[in-house]
Amino acid sequence: MYKWYLILFFLLNYKGYSQAQEIAHLTNLEEVSKDFTFDIKYATEDNFLEKKIYDCSKCLLLPKVADALIAANNYFCEFGYQIKLFDCYRPLSAQKVMWDIFPNAMYVANPYKNKSVHNRAAAVDLTLVDFDDCELDMGTTYDFFGKEAHQDNFNLPEVVLQNRKLLREGMKKFGFNPIRTEWWHYDFSNAYSFPVLNSLFDCD
Repeated sequence: MYKWYLILFFLLNYKGYSQAQEIAHLTNLEEVSKDFTFDIKYATEDNFLEKKIYDCSKCLLLPKVADALIAANNYFCEFGYQIKLFDCYRPLSAQKVMWDIFPNAMYVANPYKNKSVHNRAAAVDLTLVDFDDCELDMGTTYDFFGKEAHQDNFNLPEVVLQNRKLLREGMKKFGFNPIRTEWWHYDFSNAYSFPVLNSLFDCD
């Protein structure tokens, strides 16, 4: 019995260690590139929850996701724009806070089922800005929950449709896939194959 207890203890602690190692190896995008604009909404009260759920403002991503996003941003810079980021890695505990306040699986991933790709450090919420930090018109604000924000809604002004197309086609060139209900959200490649993380931000 004691032998099995030791094995179980080792496995549980190894899992925690592994997760800690994984978040330690996430890329802090602001440290590797100065060519992005950051407005991490959940580190503020300026979000649909009206509640701060991150201890500090950071954009953490899996290294391969960060590399692809830097390549995408370089692409947009050639057209006179750059990426503005609203959200990147989101701890599972933060996902649970969101779900408790707004339990609608169309817009907030259920943390007790499939969970979010944000919890895997493999999704980004973003828009495009010009070099004066003016956001392109995407038809709605970030985290607008309604059909006006859907990718398959074409009942919008032409300038909005073209801006969304520019963002969508540019992101897809570098392995990012849109979702139907949010023009700002992009998952990277085979996103659900990455492990779910629940480590909090290191704000030191």
